[in-house]
Amino acid sequence: MLTKEQFQQKIAGGIHILDGATGSNLRNAGMPKGCCAEQWILEHPEPLVALQRAYAEAGSQIIYAPTFQAQPIALKAVGLENQTEKLNEALVALSRSAAPGCLIAGDITTLATFCDSWDEASFDLLVENYRRQIRGLIEGGADLLVGETLLYPQEAEAILCAAELEGAGAQMYTFTMQGDGSLFSGADSGKILRELEEAGAAAVGFNCVAADMMTPYLISKLRRSVKGPLICKPNAGVPTIGPDGIAHYSQTPEEFAAIMQQCRENGATILGGCCGTAPEYIAAITHI
Repeated sequence: MLTKEQFQQKIAGGIHILDGATGSNLRNAGMPKGCCAEQWILEHPEPLVALQRAYAEAGSQIIYAPTFQAQPIALKAVGLENQTEKLNEALVALSRSAAPGCLIAGDITTLATFCDSWDEASFDLLVENYRRQIRGLIEGGADLLVGETLLYPQEAEAILCAAELEGAGAQMYTFTMQGDGSLFSGADSGKILRELEEAGAAAVGFNCVAADMMTPYLISKLRRSVKGPLICKPNAGVPTIGPDGIAHYSQTPEEFAAIMQQCRENGATILGGCCGTAPEYIAAITHI
């Protein structure tokens, strides 16, 4: 795994490109709604390999391994909690085979739904779950870790603690945020991101925020707090929920790229896409 310094050297100067959505594209490729995505991917690796290969060809330099909810507390629902480390290891290896020329980030997400409160016991629960996941990501050869779609500062703190205990290297953190820049917990995102930077995060920012007229403003606001690499990985606009219960996004790659251009001008240095985006969206932003 890269150290923070090694990772920042690799992304120094210019704009660097992440991948786009994974889950929505896999559903379009046949993954059933509500299944354990990590289990389905290992049983049906071809759609994931094709998608990540397409992202690499579109210009992605950093690919997220499909380990979004590969923590023991989440895997328990399908009886795979005892396979946590091996499952994470296998998913990183799969992404490496799909995009050998890209950096592979071990993807870690919110566990807020499993916590009734933010007391010491809940924090310890988070740390233990993240430690087991991170152990597998390191064994699998992930180049860095990314905590994404986080809701609460305590989650990022738990990942930081778990990463330190497991001897992990470079880490990125992104929260989903409200239009005014606050976290959904009400915390000031600028303050939280600055504290994460000071604690050793290699890059910080947001994901799963609608790419609209407020997104460049949010980047500008965060840039006043963040000194290092700033991540912008929004959705393809505001979704509508269809009769099938699935979110549908109408923003075109060109419309998405126009907003991302403004985000770049306002200080974002690591760009990618979240829900509703696909390889053509990534291709569009490589030209801004």
